[in-house]
Amino acid sequence: MEYFDIQGGGVIKGEIVTSGNKNEALPVIAAALLSKGTVILDNVPDILDVRNMLEIASDLGVSVTKISKNKIEINAANLLRKPLDRDLCGKVRTSVLFAGPLLARNGEVILPPPGGDVIGRRRLDTHFLGFRQLGADYTVEGEGYEIHAEKLSGADIFLDEASVTGTENIVMAAVLAEGRTTIMNAATEPHVQGLCNFLNKMGAKISGIGSSTLCIDGVSSLSGCTHTIGFDYIEAGSYIALAAMTGGELIIKDSARDNTLRMVLHTFGKLGIKTEKRGNDIFVPSQKMVVVKEMNNGIAKIDDGIWPSFPSDLMSIAIVAATQAEGTVLFFEKMFESRLFFVDRLVAMGAQIILCDPHRVVVSGASQLHGASLDSPDIRAGMSMLMAAAAAKGRSRIYNVRQIDRGYESIEDKLTRIGITIERKNG
Repeated sequence: MEYFDIQGGGVIKGEIVTSGNKNEALPVIAAALLSKGTVILDNVPDILDVRNMLEIASDLGVSVTKISKNKIEINAANLLRKPLDRDLCGKVRTSVLFAGPLLARNGEVILPPPGGDVIGRRRLDTHFLGFRQLGADYTVEGEGYEIHAEKLSGADIFLDEASVTGTENIVMAAVLAEGRTTIMNAATEPHVQGLCNFLNKMGAKISGIGSSTLCIDGVSSLSGCTHTIGFDYIEAGSYIALAAMTGGELIIKDSARDNTLRMVLHTFGKLGIKTEKRGNDIFVPSQKMVVVKEMNNGIAKIDDGIWPSFPSDLMSIAIVAATQAEGTVLFFEKMFESRLFFVDRLVAMGAQIILCDPHRVVVSGASQLHGASLDSPDIRAGMSMLMAAAAAKGRSRIYNVRQIDRGYESIEDKLTRIGITIERKNG
């Protein structure tokens, strides 16, 4: 069994380059199936979730060619009519994103249950309600789904929640539907915008990108194109927090080109994390973290929400950073009822954390963490435990590293280059 062996207490210094945004790359790979032309994708993160998505595409008869480590060519001219492979779909949550493209291209899709992180209920209702309004019918077969549509037609759709994958799936089905589709209460995250921009490069007609109302005028076909995946702002946020909580100095390259990190930096500021913008880079200076209380001496509170709120994917990261900040913080995880259960691992390392209920924890710091043997329950908790191990006194082992590999490219190489003693081992 693979594990990471980490010696804590290292001095972090240097610069780091984030990989492409996995949350954009995964739907874009699925969307490439909408065209019979050749799609070239650059800055694709070389992570396990991407490999699994490409394997699903290959199983459907799609030609996938790796040009370089982070550049791939996809051609779906010979897309097959067959059910999605149950075992392959069980490896990755975003296998559900093949539903929209397959429904648009083939008029049908047999979708097994998707895999992914176990961080709480992750409903698919929004996807199917959208498909139905576009003219599709679906049935539940065992734990899977069969979706059929003789014809997809534009519709006026109001989503019952601003679901990211639901928005993406419905958009991908709508671009080849006849007529105009309006989607209200659409998700607006940067990766949703990236997908929509990619589809427009292929010849789709999507307007309102970046807003909660998307307007899609259906076209008869899409062509190939070249597209570069945007930077992973969740990864950037992880390294900012890591540098601050270990007292290191770090430059995160090309992470300040736009305002994507604005809410992340604002929220980290509540933990006393200071950053500087240097051109297109973000610099994290050596610092002591002190929690900033709210007005009238109120306890600081950090919660998550839909874009542009603080992202749920950084809640685990912020919690572990808070263990090294002087003061008390209440964290309110609103989106997933099981995401916070990893904090018992941090408590075992010496953190002062009270789990109030499945959605709230109180963290009091700063605490001296001690090395421990831990297992990673999901991608973000796994990264959080790596961060805790880097700040801890002594040696730690992190098991179930495949969870971390699903979302962070070459993580041990990147951490080694900035001064963390980490090694991937078997045993």
